[in-house]
Amino acid sequence: MTYLLALDQGTSSSRSIVFDERGRIVAQAQRELPQIYPRPGWVEHDPREIWRTQLATAQDALREARITAQDVRALGITNQRETTVLWNRRTGQPVHHAIVWQDRRAEPACAQLREQGHAAAIQAKTGLLIDAYFSGTKLQWLLDHVPGARDAAEAGELAFGTVDSWLIWQLTGGKRHVTDVSNASRTMLFNVHTNQWDDELLQLLRIPRALMPEVLPSASDFGATDAALLGGPIAIGGVAGDQQSALFGQACFTAGMAKNTYGTGCFMLMHTGSRFQKSENGLLTTSAAQAGRSPEYAMEGSVFVGGAVVQWLRDGLRAISASSEVQALAESVPDSGGVMMVPAFTGLGAPYWKPDARGTITGLTRGTTIAHIARAALESIAYQSAALLAAMSRDAVAAGGAPVSELRVDGGACVNDLLMQFQADLLGIPVVRPAVVETTALGAAYLAGLASGVYASTDELSALWQAERRFTPTLPRSQAESLMARWEHAVAQAVLPG
Repeated sequence: MTYLLALDQGTSSSRSIVFDERGRIVAQAQRELPQIYPRPGWVEHDPREIWRTQLATAQDALREARITAQDVRALGITNQRETTVLWNRRTGQPVHHAIVWQDRRAEPACAQLREQGHAAAIQAKTGLLIDAYFSGTKLQWLLDHVPGARDAAEAGELAFGTVDSWLIWQLTGGKRHVTDVSNASRTMLFNVHTNQWDDELLQLLRIPRALMPEVLPSASDFGATDAALLGGPIAIGGVAGDQQSALFGQACFTAGMAKNTYGTGCFMLMHTGSRFQKSENGLLTTSAAQAGRSPEYAMEGSVFVGGAVVQWLRDGLRAISASSEVQALAESVPDSGGVMMVPAFTGLGAPYWKPDARGTITGLTRGTTIAHIARAALESIAYQSAALLAAMSRDAVAAGGAPVSELRVDGGACVNDLLMQFQADLLGIPVVRPAVVETTALGAAYLAGLASGVYASTDELSALWQAERRFTPTLPRSQAESLMARWEHAVAQAVLPG
């Protein structure tokens, strides 16, 4: 039996999954990752904890599978994107906590770039809108605020990376400083047409080129793990940012196929093939995971607060004691009773891009209960995702394509049947849940399998994909449109005046 090991380093946890060659889960392990909130709007991780928890889960997963490193053909890495790590090349130690993708501290730098008129040029080169979400301005902040960092960077003493680069550096004992195109495309420093770091963008953000990792296709030779870590060397053959990895794991390899991942945030991607398409509807163009050297693209929309709203119900409101209780609480009422919740805890992402928006709960009456609020919180995930798909379909039609005809779903919250049915009702198209919902890790395993010869082509991977359940719309379109109009009204109320 051939095995593939996927390391899935996420925002709230580190996980490792052993897959067999049919894409079935053999064993998995998970550890929580502590969150650090130094100030409102700031989110950090300790890079040493990222590495410690990720290595421990890899060791745990191999142990649970009762296999050794020699039984693993290759290893794939998928990771929280945009999260920014800066470390010393000699010692391998981080110079600061990692700045997490949700962090908003670089917004003043982004505002300055917008005011200076750089938005169009940056979008044309990178496919991205200027936002504090991306790694470039996070890295700029570190160079400007960590004492001695800029001088050390210019002297070639420091290395920058997204989480994949940090893990590969640690796994290879500092031998490889690399990333893949999908992660590089989330930095706001990478030209997605040429698949190269862009000298003009590096200069604009005052970032020394010496900091930057080598960029490879997503299925490549990224090095091998130090033999002491996992009981023997394992080839690192696949790397992709979590959302591009999920698109790959969902077998969305051709233009017009789309998936939505329901995690801490929600991330919807639609493959556009080899065509770079600029969105007119507030979406991003990003590099898809690439098995070869030719650029491939996807349209993407990001919801900043998806499943995190359930964590807030648990930890903030204390409405539930475990996330798994939310469906039963929400189903204890027939609907939200007119309550609308906009969970803009850190602003609103695509297609709105309202960094100043704040969370609101509207439509409260004397009859409102915690169950109505729980249902509204759950439904907010579907409303935000429906707004994304509508924007995506408008872009697709404008480019001469067809609107998205089905949505493949994955991530933690996709197991919630109430949410998936409501999602299908709002969208008016089938929502399809795969047999293996761990598609983010599966995508990394598939990429590693392609690089190591386990699979000959993506056609082989398409044949492995299986649906577990299809949710078909039951709500009349007029009713769905009325609900979406109420949602848009609630969003308008979440944006503070002034």
